[in-house]
Amino acid sequence: MIIPRWLEWGQKLQALARAGLTYTENKFDVERYHAITAIAAEIIATHSAVDASVIQSVYDSQVGYQTPKVDSRGVVFQNGKILLVKELADGGWTLPGGWMDVNETPGEAVVREVREESGYYVRAVKLMAVYDRRLHGHPPYLFHIYKLFFMCDLLGGEAAVSIETGGAEFYGLDELPPLSTQRTTLEEIQRCFAHHHQPDLPTEFD
Repeated sequence: MIIPRWLEWGQKLQALARAGLTYTENKFDVERYHAITAIAAEIIATHSAVDASVIQSVYDSQVGYQTPKVDSRGVVFQNGKILLVKELADGGWTLPGGWMDVNETPGEAVVREVREESGYYVRAVKLMAVYDRRLHGHPPYLFHIYKLFFMCDLLGGEAAVSIETGGAEFYGLDELPPLSTQRTTLEEIQRCFAHHHQPDLPTEFD
C-alpha cells in the first residue's frame, strides 16, 4: 500500500514542530512551532474524516522529541496453526499484541500482550522481524510505527476474551478469517509461517 503524501507531510511537520518546541527557548519560535503543528493537523483533516481540532488535541498530548511508536506482536503456533485474536474495535482478526509499556523489556511486553488478549501463556524465543508499518500493507495511521514480531513458545493457558478482544483461535494459512489490517496484514502472517517452517531464518527488518 502506497502511503499518501499528505500523511507524510503532516507527520514530518508535526515531528519537526515538536522537536522545535522541545529545544527552543525563544517565545516567538514557540508560537511558530505551534502554528506549524496546526498546519499539520489541517493537512491531515483536509484529506481524512477527522476534524482538525481532534488531530490537534492528539498532537498537543505528545511531548518531547518525536520518535516512532513501538508495537509488539506475538507469533504463536500450535499444530501448524497460528494464534489470532478477534479485535473488538473493528471485528477483524490479528496477531495478539499492542503498544509496549514503559519499564518493560520487549520480551516482557509481548508475553504480557499475548496473555491479556488471548488467555495463553507464552515465552518469547526469537525476534522474527522489525517492520516499518508504512511498508507492509497497513492502512494509513496518524503516527509512524515500528512493529516487532516475536516467535513465542506456547506454555499453557486457554482461549479467553478481554476488554479488547472477543476470542482467540488457531488458524491455518489457508483458512484465515478477515484480518484487522490496522494491526496485522496477510503479508506479515505469511512471513510468520515462513519462519515457523524455517526456524533458522534470520531476523527481518524494514
